[in-house]
Amino acid sequence: MSWRPTYRSSKFRNVYGKVANREHCFEGIPITKNVHDNHFCAVNAKFLAIVTESAGGGSFVVIPVTQFGRIDPHYPKVCGHQGKVLDIKWNPFHDNIIASCSEDSSVRIWEVPDSGLRRNLTESVLELYGHSRRVGLIEWHPTTSGILFSAGYDYKILIWNLEIGEPVKMIDCHTDVILCMSFNTEGSLLATSCKDKKLRVIEPRSGKVLQEANFKNHKVNRVVFLGNMKRLLTTGVSRWNTRQIALWDQEDLSMPIIEEEIDGLSGLLFPFYDADTHMLYLAGKGDGNIRYYEITLEKPYLQYLMEFRSPAPQKGLGVMPKHGLDVGACEVFRFYKLVTLKGLIEPISMIVPRRSETYQEDIYPMTPGTEPALSADEWLSGINRGPVLMSLKEGYNRPNKLVFKAPVKEKKGGVVNGIDLLENVPPRTENELLRMFFRQQEELRRLKDELTQKDIKIRQLELELNNIRNMTIGQIYRG
Repeated sequence: MSWRPTYRSSKFRNVYGKVANREHCFEGIPITKNVHDNHFCAVNAKFLAIVTESAGGGSFVVIPVTQFGRIDPHYPKVCGHQGKVLDIKWNPFHDNIIASCSEDSSVRIWEVPDSGLRRNLTESVLELYGHSRRVGLIEWHPTTSGILFSAGYDYKILIWNLEIGEPVKMIDCHTDVILCMSFNTEGSLLATSCKDKKLRVIEPRSGKVLQEANFKNHKVNRVVFLGNMKRLLTTGVSRWNTRQIALWDQEDLSMPIIEEEIDGLSGLLFPFYDADTHMLYLAGKGDGNIRYYEITLEKPYLQYLMEFRSPAPQKGLGVMPKHGLDVGACEVFRFYKLVTLKGLIEPISMIVPRRSETYQEDIYPMTPGTEPALSADEWLSGINRGPVLMSLKEGYNRPNKLVFKAPVKEKKGGVVNGIDLLENVPPRTENELLRMFFRQQEELRRLKDELTQKDIKIRQLELELNNIRNMTIGQIYRG
């Protein structure tokens, strides 16, 4: 696709990738060697979070985005999980709140101080248990405050209301491990890709599957909603094991609109879509290339623009939100590339070359901001609302006054769809397993004693009943 000549005029035709100077990179970070297909990186306008390699449990570091250079080996970590951390995501409406999920079957919510970490953070704001196996994916709702989605290896998606600290819905329509979740702009639809090779469009509040695709020529790995275009884009593998992308109509998944083969490499293709510029970025795991395209509603739908090349392979990529970009440099997208072998995090800016130094309104339209459009209760009641938009010209550095308040939770089971989710939560450590075993043994002894006492009580009552009956009969005969 990259060798086709470009005749179509586009303001993004000459977008180029610019790697940050070495002094503006982050070095010395022991990036996790976990082979799970996630980015292991999350970034916002304040902080950069990276999942790290650690012995015993899981951890990640949180570094202010302006603190470049070599990171101290003893830099404080977030290290409360008992198993390896598999995914991390920043709250889109609160720069200090980050969610993490782990092999210990838990999801945790952490609050990072404005000044960053001064010591290891081990106490989370919230611990969420509901999955019976490890949790591989988490996603914040794009327009609602306090709603988090988690997907586990138990093939279930749980919707958490963080205002009460409990799961409020379980989506149980998948037959294998969920690989990817993506929301449309207003968060009323959820698209998922699954290891059962099916692409699904789900109404999340009801759990109803609206559309389902099982296309034999395209094995879906990742899916992304294309803004308000009512389109989905998937990356995957063709029947000849070549990397491939496919464009779908979200209301009809019977056949893809178009399919395009990319190359014959084996690494997973991560798609990133920028709804403001209608640009799609494709980054391959294990290679150093980032291809980018412009997407239109008319043919040819996908217009190849250019390719950023690098010899250093990427393990994952974090993406800076729009309000964290440098609008003065005409920066339209910024990646944070994880280079595992070097322990290096490398910022890559995608820049539109412009000579004028004034604000470029045509490449920076109104964009989703840092204020939620809905409360959790409003969204759960069935209300849909688009994101609250902001201008990057004046409001991109406006402080957010949203305060996260953790609910006071009692130790009780979360019941969703009539099922107690905490019933099947496995112990996280050997000590917990032993404690659970001895607790159960003690409970069995107590129940046996109680049963024996009740048997004795029943016999006593039966004897008393017989005595009363005999006395009554004797009185009748004497009378």
